[in-house]
Amino acid sequence: MSHRFALRVYYEDTDLAGIVYYANYLKFIERARSEWVRGLGVDQARLRAESGIVFAVRRVEADYLRPAVFDDLLEVETRLVETGGARILLDQEVLRGEERLFAARVVLVCLAADGRAARLPAEVRQKLVQAA
Repeated sequence: MSHRFALRVYYEDTDLAGIVYYANYLKFIERARSEWVRGLGVDQARLRAESGIVFAVRRVEADYLRPAVFDDLLEVETRLVETGGARILLDQEVLRGEERLFAARVVLVCLAADGRAARLPAEVRQKLVQAA
């Protein structure tokens, strides 16, 4: 099962050549992950306030396949690959229609208030498993 998040490329997203600046793809997939988690029913602000748990990106492997340009309508597809004790592995793609423009493998970790890895809360793990 995957989650799709639509967005449009604005002028501010592009570089001097008129294509999406490479770092903005990371912003696009971050927004999509936030909406994915929200759609699962996980309130990240409440999670932090009640347990001190936050999600942090540990690793991103990114492939820039084709350029997006001003005014393109894009979709970010997010797929859960696996969960571990404190880790979530995702695949994310940026698409223009059926054309793959960008692909990333993202490793998220749960961190406690002290900055150390923490186990995924049972409630969050259950929502992830149900969505997969």
